[in-house]
Amino acid sequence: MYDHFPISDRAKALREQLIEFMEAHVFPNEKTYAAQVGEGDRWETPPIMQELKARAREAGLWNMFLPHSKDGYEGMGLSNVEYATLCELMGRSSIGSEPFNCSAPDTGNMETLFLYGDLDQKAQWLRPLMEGKIRSCFSMTEPAVASSDATNIQTEIRRDGDDYIVNGVKWWSSGAMDKACKIAIVMGKTDPDAEKHRQQSMILVPLDTPGVKIVRPLHVIGYDHAPHGHAEIHYDNVRVPAANILLGEGRGFEIAQGRLGPGRIHHCMRSIGQAERALQAMCERGMERTAFGQRIAEMGVTKHWIAESRCEIEQARLLTMHAAYMMDTVGNKAARKEIAMIKVVGANMVQRVVDRAIQVHGATGVCQDSFLGAAFAHARTMRLVDGPDEVHRDSIAKMELRQYRN
Repeated sequence: MYDHFPISDRAKALREQLIEFMEAHVFPNEKTYAAQVGEGDRWETPPIMQELKARAREAGLWNMFLPHSKDGYEGMGLSNVEYATLCELMGRSSIGSEPFNCSAPDTGNMETLFLYGDLDQKAQWLRPLMEGKIRSCFSMTEPAVASSDATNIQTEIRRDGDDYIVNGVKWWSSGAMDKACKIAIVMGKTDPDAEKHRQQSMILVPLDTPGVKIVRPLHVIGYDHAPHGHAEIHYDNVRVPAANILLGEGRGFEIAQGRLGPGRIHHCMRSIGQAERALQAMCERGMERTAFGQRIAEMGVTKHWIAESRCEIEQARLLTMHAAYMMDTVGNKAARKEIAMIKVVGANMVQRVVDRAIQVHGATGVCQDSFLGAAFAHARTMRLVDGPDEVHRDSIAKMELRQYRN
């Protein structure tokens, strides 16, 4: 399925190794993971995850997302196309990315520190993140404004001598509920009077800093996503050293654009993996169950659902891989239309496929005995993550219309 894209023999071998690892260790332990989360402290990483991480690191399946090496920090050297094929595999499991230290938002935060952090920031935060000793969150979205337009962000980052003082309310800071989460990348305004896209900055805020208050976990259609979680955080006169600013004042938008392109590829390919698993479950359930004298899979409507799902998955995969290829060959900026397209197509596709699988499963599809209920909640959320569909559609249309202006 990937024959038309440039994938090295090393990357192909890594994919086969990842398939074997997931079949041997990840899929068999999904229920164990869920049970351990339910038994203990919901915000503590369960023991089975620590075991899986140790095995994955020993197998060399670790930090596969990082393409380059710099300043003593070793990346895997995979292109966007090559890593996208691995994201699809990891996306088939609800715990598929974390054992490999490749789960969001840590991957985006690590790339941000790798690309834009100074040597001291990297030593303090990137190193332990890459070693899997801590986790992180990205604190941008705010409840009081439409955060899909990042220029609306109101959190204050104010210089005070050798420090910055942070004041604001954030929510959907994914990962902040995890007790292993030690650092937040916070986006806020350093200069409200500057040019529109030079007002915002990003700053590193350790979560144990006085004034940081994790108020509550937010649920996604009833799921708290423990131990990861999505937190509402209040920053009340939080004082951090001026050295914690990333890249300098007014560079927040520049950093955000640098981290979003690869992240959207990762999200979309994981969604394709989830859709593949849902289609498999739909077919297996349809072959197992009979109603009104025939297998559910043999009913006309089910066959149509299966066919539509296969078509949509293949279309989304090809579009996503094309976007990844463009990022590798002409760069993120030139590929911005394709990146926006996959964000719309991938999120809507996986929601439709999971919804059909739920319908074939009947009541089982919406209860805890199936992965589909949680998958649907996640799929629906993907239409909002990294910007809602409408924002991306607007961007696509604007870029399309440019060729007709004259």
